[in-house]
Amino acid sequence: MKDELTASFQEKTSIITALLHYCIIAFVITMKRTDMAIEFGCKASREEMRGSLKRTVVDIDRALSEKTGRAPGRYITLETSAVREGDRAGYLTVSEQIAKAIGTLTKGQNVLVVGLGNPDMTADALGKCVLDRIMITRHLNYGRETPQLSAVCPNVLGVTGIESYDIVKGVTDRVKPDCVIAVDSLAGAAVSRIASAFQISNAGITPGSGVSNHRERLDKRSLGCTVISLGVPLVVYASTIIEDAYGGKAEEYDERIGTMIVTPKDIDLYVADCAEILARAINLAFFGTDFDGMV
Repeated sequence: MKDELTASFQEKTSIITALLHYCIIAFVITMKRTDMAIEFGCKASREEMRGSLKRTVVDIDRALSEKTGRAPGRYITLETSAVREGDRAGYLTVSEQIAKAIGTLTKGQNVLVVGLGNPDMTADALGKCVLDRIMITRHLNYGRETPQLSAVCPNVLGVTGIESYDIVKGVTDRVKPDCVIAVDSLAGAAVSRIASAFQISNAGITPGSGVSNHRERLDKRSLGCTVISLGVPLVVYASTIIEDAYGGKAEEYDERIGTMIVTPKDIDLYVADCAEILARAINLAFFGTDFDGMV
């Protein structure tokens, strides 16, 4: 009798385990993972701007944060087709709008810009590319009225053996900035938004969250100062592409597709152009002019 009960229990346990495994696979495959607030499904205010530029604002309060699992704060998204179409004449307008958004979210003269991501992986090199293009002034004797910009590129744990947070926290404690601007590549839930949406937020950022590699969060609570995140979606999950292609009704998946991440073949051009736009926006936000006007 005891052996029969044991066998029955083990059989039921195996069935439950198999069902849970199936549900997890189905969840991973069908869920559209994204860093973009406009894809959270929250209430948003939208505004059509000059040309093809669109501005969307999503405000997440504490209650909504608990419901959605997203950090509270303001998320401003600027959508434009300029980069994908190679319309360089429209880059300055995008930079100006990003600079205005930064100005509404933070004030301060002492600013630390953090380039997150892996500089050796093209789609993840946005942070480092932006750092290469901004005006660094903390070491220069320009006077107290000139903003003091400093920068650090912590790379990733797999390269340095040190968490990005630990490096940024150490630098922040030493430099004591009024605000930190963290730049990173993001994951989107729509192919159409790759290199076509710029997100600015005062909610901070969790490095690696878009690719399910969550690290220690960078925000006001952890660093002791305002953290503004700047990012552009440059990767998308393969499962998202399949769902879009089949209208959300694809029935047959290889479970490995659920974790496959895709990026465009000309991603190097997109990263360079997006970095140019973001770097100019940072220079405009704090110096009132672009990089060329400072040298």
